[in-house]
Amino acid sequence: MANEAKPCPCDIGDRFDHEDCGQEVQVGHIKAYVCKPSVKSDKAVIVIHDIFGWRLPNTRYMADLLTTHGYVAICPDFFVGQEPWKPSNDWASFNDWLKTRDSSKIDKEMDVVLKYLQEQCGAKKIGVIGFCWGGAAVHHVMLKNPHLKAGVSNYGVIRFFEDGYSLLHPTFFIFAEKDDYIPLEQATMMEHSVLQVTQLEQKLKEKCKVDYEVKIYPGQTHGFVHRKREDINPQDKPYIEEGRRDMLNWLNKYI
Repeated sequence: MANEAKPCPCDIGDRFDHEDCGQEVQVGHIKAYVCKPSVKSDKAVIVIHDIFGWRLPNTRYMADLLTTHGYVAICPDFFVGQEPWKPSNDWASFNDWLKTRDSSKIDKEMDVVLKYLQEQCGAKKIGVIGFCWGGAAVHHVMLKNPHLKAGVSNYGVIRFFEDGYSLLHPTFFIFAEKDDYIPLEQATMMEHSVLQVTQLEQKLKEKCKVDYEVKIYPGQTHGFVHRKREDINPQDKPYIEEGRRDMLNWLNKYI
């Protein structure tokens, strides 16, 4: 079993030194960080944060990265004002905390954000990416929301979607080879984690009627795409860059 004292793989990782390139705005009943490219674009990407919330510099860095590639990027507060998880919190309370922040109960917020992007930003083609908690949320909206074009799920927890294979849109699943917590209830052995990812891929092959890809990145651990700085983790640099490049290429292909 996963460490009961710490039932989630998330730790803060490398905290990026990042100054916001965008601004915080009110979008319906929630707040959001919005960043726009210098040249007007009708393409947008919704960035779904991890358990550390919409103000985590690492996640905003990902939004800014998207903007440099021509997308309007928005990172809404999908916790709707509730406190994000803090590294100093007692991990024994994590499961109770998580119950009030269900990654499959974000449809109302997604509708508000989509309306904002369409009406206020002129977006006609919209995709979504997410990390950890947000990766699971991407999996959810790829099964339900008809208004999105494509999605990228970064190390989203598979156990939340045991029957979630009939995707509506092209979806790219990024996993780390040494992520011992996908799904969380499995033994913390690399082989078990990869086996579960393999099972996901097999089910998608049987049931999914749109394009998808499941990719495992060698030697990487949970959070590597947005929680590791390549300049201080040189051995991971090729995979961090590859993960980000793959994410962008997928969005460019389908949006």
